[in-house]
Amino acid sequence: MSAWEDLELLLDSPSSLTVTSNARGTVKDKANFKPEDDVAALRKAIEGLGTTEKTLIDVLTQRSNAQRQLIGTAYQKATGRTLVADLEGDTHGDFEDLLVALVTPPAAYDCHEVMKAIKGPGTTESTLTEIFASRSNGQIKAMTDVYLKETGRLMSHDLKSEVSGDYGKALLILAEGKRDESTNVDTAKAKAEAKALYEAGEKKWGTDEAKFIDILCHRSVPQLRQTLIEYKNISKKTLQESIESEMSGDLEELLVAVVKCVKNAPAYFAERLFKAMKGAGTTESTLTRILVSRSEIDLMDIKEEYKKLFGYTLYSRLESEVSGSYGETLKKLCGQDG
Repeated sequence: MSAWEDLELLLDSPSSLTVTSNARGTVKDKANFKPEDDVAALRKAIEGLGTTEKTLIDVLTQRSNAQRQLIGTAYQKATGRTLVADLEGDTHGDFEDLLVALVTPPAAYDCHEVMKAIKGPGTTESTLTEIFASRSNGQIKAMTDVYLKETGRLMSHDLKSEVSGDYGKALLILAEGKRDESTNVDTAKAKAEAKALYEAGEKKWGTDEAKFIDILCHRSVPQLRQTLIEYKNISKKTLQESIESEMSGDLEELLVAVVKCVKNAPAYFAERLFKAMKGAGTTESTLTRILVSRSEIDLMDIKEEYKKLFGYTLYSRLESEVSGSYGETLKKLCGQDG
């Protein structure tokens, strides 16, 4: 896929792992925002006979998360009930999950997604991979703080009992949120590490996974981008292709996700959205998580990459794949322009 091949463009493109502004989001602060007006509208929609989904959708998709928090506070003050509890009581299924996600602060939402992924029998590795490969140190720290506050336990402690092997080692390093965030690139080091990766993988019998894990989970995005270019110069294969041919299972998926997020996180998310709607059945939980969690960060970029990769708009795909109030809400978050 072209999005993963064009290494030359890498060095100047923005990095999602260090994004701080929401300039590329589809959801912005609403001008002339009055929380009390929104609370009155929501109460009417929830307390009346039959829930008026349209009001819930319009209010919650057209306010920023910070504004939704103010609505939540005002709602509780006015009713003595939490907005989350009322949404849970009045809606159901994917639509309920989506509305609850929208009114949850981003760090708490990430944290709850991790909790869900490790709860009960079996662990949902794909969710853990997506979250820890794509979040910045600041986002990881914020979600671990919420985890500790809500459970009284360290997130890393609970993850340790759920993930194992080389995949577990790599995931736990990412979950520390200690990736180097400097913007300086050491070209000599990039060359040396590209060579070390080549010798740890393609060039030897059996792969030295630890070397891949150490470099990919610790180095800064600009440094890794340079390393990807140096690797291609030595190997003639991209690092992604080498990982795909040398490794398998959850570790392969995690390290490929890291490489994709280093290159172009919006394209990584576009591909995840495509796969969630491909074939029989739709993975609603993935659609919800990506559209909500990226709506104020880089969803405009994700839409652009989606169109580039697949030849049609994300909006048109949502139109054909999701329906009802759930589908309407996702389309509102996506926005029709592409």
